[in-house]
Amino acid sequence: MKTAIEASPNRQLRFIIPLLLLTGARKRELLDARWEHFDLDQRRWRIPHSKSGKARHVPLSQSALDVLAQVPRWDDCAFVVPNPRTKKPYKDIFYVWNKARIEAGLPDVRVHDLRHTAASNMVSSGQSLYVVGQVLGHARVTTSQRYSHLSQESLLVAVDAGAAATGIDWAKPAA
Repeated sequence: MKTAIEASPNRQLRFIIPLLLLTGARKRELLDARWEHFDLDQRRWRIPHSKSGKARHVPLSQSALDVLAQVPRWDDCAFVVPNPRTKKPYKDIFYVWNKARIEAGLPDVRVHDLRHTAASNMVSSGQSLYVVGQVLGHARVTTSQRYSHLSQESLLVAVDAGAAATGIDWAKPAA
């Protein structure tokens, strides 16, 4: 995927896609983001108007900070990932995303699926649905549950831990 987005003629896609994946933000939240909403020292992004109509804060991983450090800035532009020609937010990125995802061999992956992937990655790494919901700005844990899909590896770790908790060596036949 990284190769496909870096090869895109849209030079901002190389920042947009990783930031969506690393923050779990909605596409419009990122496309409309302004530098003034980021506190890089505190590792926090304030989204003044989320889907709920309320402000929310997104914690920024070190990886997200690394991507942000590479984003070009223009003196006359307040937006984080603007169209370099107009210095305004993109209206949409469907066509450039569609081309990149097809080149990467990812059929039927929507930009919004990156939000789901961010949630799944956090849950698979051991984070609770409550924590994931806080990061994504969900009002209900059930929404986070719909977004989070555990990997097979995470499920295997869970069942192996449960089996180990029994204290029984199931490989030995009963006497």
